[in-house]
Amino acid sequence: METHACYLTYKGYCLECQDEGGLLHGRIAGIRDMVTFHGQTPPELQRAFEEAVDDYLAVCGEACLVPDTAGA
Repeated sequence: METHACYLTYKGYCLECQDEGGLLHGRIAGIRDMVTFHGQTPPELQRAFEEAVDDYLAVCGEACLVPDTAGA
């Protein structure tokens, strides 16, 4: 059974995750861009989420784009 929930927030972004057979799949919720990541444990998923947010913000900055914010 898949469950979706806002697991935690980082820099104003929300981690939405699914547990699929023991592998945690996550994405940044509430933005138009599709940013996904995964981990085998909650701490791994948290690290991957924080890295994904940092990478997303860096790529937007390098491309002179305004990053989406949750609910925008």
